[in-house]
Order: sequence, then structure tokens, then C-alpha cells
Amino acid sequence: MGGFSLWHWLIVGLVILLLFGKGRFSDMMGDVAKGLKSFKKGMTEDEEAEQRRIAAERIVEAQPVPPAPAPAPEVAPAPAADADRQA
Repeated sequence: MGGFSLWHWLIVGLVILLLFGKGRFSDMMGDVAKGLKSFKKGMTEDEEAEQRRIAAERIVEAQPVPPAPAPAPEVAPAPAADADRQA
């Protein structure tokens, strides 16, 4: 009583085929397949970009940091009075 038999499903399928037509139905399934392929491609591109970013961070972290240059010693100018005495 509550379930559909094989004949019911065949009639429903025939009505759907008549409404949408054979070409439309196959076009819709092709569009669904293209959408799935595009989604999978997008997911793999995101994963590859993430892996490249992580690899780049590892390369940056692995490079040694160059030591800071030593500060130049300050040379005090000679007083002018001492220069006059030596001359």
C-alpha cells in the first residue's frame, strides 16, 4: 500500500523523460559532472597552494640569520689645544 512498485517507477521515469527530453536530461547530467570536476580541481589547487606556502615558510626558517655588524668604535676628535702645542 505505502510503497511504489516497479511499474510506478517506470511511469515516473517516462514522465520525467517526456518533460525534460533525452537531450536535456543528458545535458543536465553532463553539467553536474563538470561541476564536480571543477570542484575537485579547485580543492586540489587550494591544497597545492597551501603546501607551497608551508614549504616556502620552511625555507625561510631554515636560512641562517646573518650576524649583526659590529658597531664601529667611536674616535674622539683631538682637542684643538693639544694640536697647537705639538706644532
